Amino acid sequence: MCKILPIVMCGGSGTRMWPESRESLPKQFIPLLDTLSTFQTTMLSLAAPQFERPIILTNVEYRFLVVEQLARIGMEAEIVLEPVRRDSAAAVAVAAELALLRGPQTIVGVFAADHMVRKPEALVALCVEGAAAAAEGYIVTLGIQPDYPATGYGYIQPGEAVASAPGVRRVQAFIEKPVEEKARVHLAEGYLWNSGNILFRADVMKEELLAYHPQIAAAAAKTVAASTLDLQFRVLDEAALAGAPRTSIDYAVMEHTRRAVVMRADIGWSDVGAWSTVMDLSTRDESGNCILGDGIIMDANNVLVRSPERLTAVIGVSDVIVVATQDATLVLSASQADKVKDLVAELKARGRKEAIEHKRVYRPWGYYQSMDMGSRYQVKRIVVRPNGRLSSQKHFHRAEHWVVVRGTAEVTINDEVRAVHENESVFLPIGSVHRLANPGKIDLELIEVQTGSYLGEDDIVRFDDVYNRA
Repeated sequence: MCKILPIVMCGGSGTRMWPESRESLPKQFIPLLDTLSTFQTTMLSLAAPQFERPIILTNVEYRFLVVEQLARIGMEAEIVLEPVRRDSAAAVAVAAELALLRGPQTIVGVFAADHMVRKPEALVALCVEGAAAAAEGYIVTLGIQPDYPATGYGYIQPGEAVASAPGVRRVQAFIEKPVEEKARVHLAEGYLWNSGNILFRADVMKEELLAYHPQIAAAAAKTVAASTLDLQFRVLDEAALAGAPRTSIDYAVMEHTRRAVVMRADIGWSDVGAWSTVMDLSTRDESGNCILGDGIIMDANNVLVRSPERLTAVIGVSDVIVVATQDATLVLSASQADKVKDLVAELKARGRKEAIEHKRVYRPWGYYQSMDMGSRYQVKRIVVRPNGRLSSQKHFHRAEHWVVVRGTAEVTINDEVRAVHENESVFLPIGSVHRLANPGKIDLELIEVQTGSYLGEDDIVRFDDVYNRA
């Protein structure tokens, strides 16, 4: 049979996993349970020969994070950028349009970058079976066998078997997230969790979108047709994509189509949707405790400490989750993990930048991190990856001092280019046109001291930028 074209949805903001997951670095890029992120483990599971070269659909702000994380696992993909955020219906419609460029019979698999599959071989085998049903014109969704009455997932009621496709059953109904009492009933009646992973033929999904939500279908066709290339990225047309209503693919198509079928998926799936899920998936000691990072737990039971960058100590409590980052600490009852999203909304309402930004800010060349700040100064740690190059720029209100602590910096000040080695420093006056680059094979690390009357990140004029940000 033909290979499956995997399309990975990688645009979510992951607010339920605050404070580690924020809009500036959402959960799909964070190693929550392993040394790899869920995005990386998802991509590796799709590296099997049964799949085509993947397409990644992501937010324009995450494009360089995607490139860096792919490079770390030695994979390549086509990267398609959404200039405005839309829900899964528009994303699936775009996926169908991208697949139609290859042919109407193209079999598409849609996967979430922020989910975890602990049995990747089983996923591949199931996708092959599902692709056969998709080739017949069905839209195949993967249903997960529940192991507890979850209230955070939608459910699927399986119907009659499809004679031509072993293991495939028609979808009788899609059920919204239930209360616990109803979830127990669904569990007893053999309902499945809705994983959101689907397989379909490109022309079939286009037909169903036209039938049930033509506005989304039209917007997707226009945004793909008007897309442009920027470096190695395909950028969807913003105005066209903005015309797509924000709704899920379940509401737009799956709850209406007669082509929906479900396959029972024993693939070790989790959406890693809350800190309580991380607690459940982690290895715990005889008291039910788990430490991820630097922590101490005394006289406590069923406690998760997630503290990758500082010592966190917990004494004498039970059923508690503690997540500590550089600028925020979350302490919550394990039974209240679903309320973190509400907390983030409250932080945004109060104008707290911690709701969306980390102290460490990632850029295509590396990252910087604020270490100290006063009324007329700021100290930053800057890390530039090998061959990374900042834009040629100048500032109107601040001067900068750079001290190299690791590696060798190539520094351009106006028309002068010089090498600055470890334990050496350089001064950049206000108004000077300057550039920093790392020509070496190891990370370049330096301390930047800014002094001046205004230290905001918007005090910058870019003249040339290899990442097309000028």
